[in-house]
Amino acid sequence: MPSTAKQIIQMTLLCSVVILSVAVGSVFGQTSNRPPTYSQPASPTQNPLLEEMTTHDKAFGIIVTAVAIGDSEKVHSAIETMRSSIEKTRTGVQAGTVTLPKNAPRFKDFLEMEQKFQNKLDALDRAALHHNQREMLRITNMLLSACVKCHQMFRK
Repeated sequence: MPSTAKQIIQMTLLCSVVILSVAVGSVFGQTSNRPPTYSQPASPTQNPLLEEMTTHDKAFGIIVTAVAIGDSEKVHSAIETMRSSIEKTRTGVQAGTVTLPKNAPRFKDFLEMEQKFQNKLDALDRAALHHNQREMLRITNMLLSACVKCHQMFRK
């Protein structure tokens, strides 16, 4: 791949990470310039969805970098981390502990969007397992766009 094409891909990914970071930051009501901390585990009473969003934020930082440099193993590893938090959210949905901080009446719409997101995440994992960097890039952009769309719909 020519050097300028790589630079365009890297800039696109960097911009996507910035957009995602701003969107995820709004979930937690961050208004300061201080970076969020990820070392604190979720309390048993915390909404599992918030824990999932924190995990996704951290994992996407790894995924974007790994896709840019073609490191399929890191992409796969980050996706496995995300799957663990997704499973906790599913368990929480069944237990009734998952709530939407805003737009709670649209919970069914949220669950449908989350299922589509998971399907795309599975597609990204397949692309990583086949070491298909072009496909990983395409799907990563789709996933980041889905994150932004979901935050626009459910954080207003």
